[in-house]
Amino acid sequence: MPIALLPDRAVVTVSGEDATSFLQGVLTCNVETLEPGEARLGALLTPQGKILFDFLVGRTPEGFELDAAAERAPDLAKRLGLYRLRAKVTIALAPTLGVAAAWDGAETAAAVTRRRDGRLGALGERLTFALGAFSADATETDYHAHRIALGIPEGGRDFPWSDAFPHEALMDQIGGVDFRKGCYVGQEVVSRMQHRGTARTRIVPLVAVSDEALQTGAEITAGQRALGTVGSVAGGRALGLLRLDRLADALAAGEPLRAGTVPVGVEKPAFATFPFPETAPAG
Repeated sequence: MPIALLPDRAVVTVSGEDATSFLQGVLTCNVETLEPGEARLGALLTPQGKILFDFLVGRTPEGFELDAAAERAPDLAKRLGLYRLRAKVTIALAPTLGVAAAWDGAETAAAVTRRRDGRLGALGERLTFALGAFSADATETDYHAHRIALGIPEGGRDFPWSDAFPHEALMDQIGGVDFRKGCYVGQEVVSRMQHRGTARTRIVPLVAVSDEALQTGAEITAGQRALGTVGSVAGGRALGLLRLDRLADALAAGEPLRAGTVPVGVEKPAFATFPFPETAPAG
């Protein structure tokens, strides 16, 4: 029953009487329906619909906590401030708060805020706590192996910020986009991709079929076809950003897949509802 501290994450708080309406107007997710015990995936996009920041949003008595990549948290707070205008909100970094992940029913006696991870039930819970409040029995590496095994991508590791659409990062599959809410930054492009079904690139699990190590950043190929790039790696598994139309062509031609020099197979995430080619042969 592991708990892993996540020092690569930080918290941005958004508080004030207009916090809900403010975030509802700029984020991809629906914060009006967010329950107190849920951490919901969301993003702030460019006007062109690409992901600037991805994070998990949790409700607090004062407003909201955004659990984001630590390296991006200051820029996230700054970018949100640009949209504040006359809204009665306060946006701030929370340097005294830490983030952890717990799964398989892990418990802690420390005073923490626990929220179920809304992306996928098997991910477990997200915890925020006062730094130094408790120690963990698992590592950050353990958490990422757990996440990769479930096929859940993360910004900066599996897709580049400012260069990926929410559909490519599976946000439409794991609760990160609400297609029924009103407008938000980049909404027109995301809605068009949804209704036209034009997302050709997706992040999918890769499985090595040799003892060679998979490498982050390696090119995924089939014959002479470039299909995509390897993202997060954990042992013999990884996530890859792939062109599914090229994957289908490679399968039709009987071309085996490689990630760099490593033979790989490709899996459809268990939770995915989008069309997917037949399982790719490794070699």
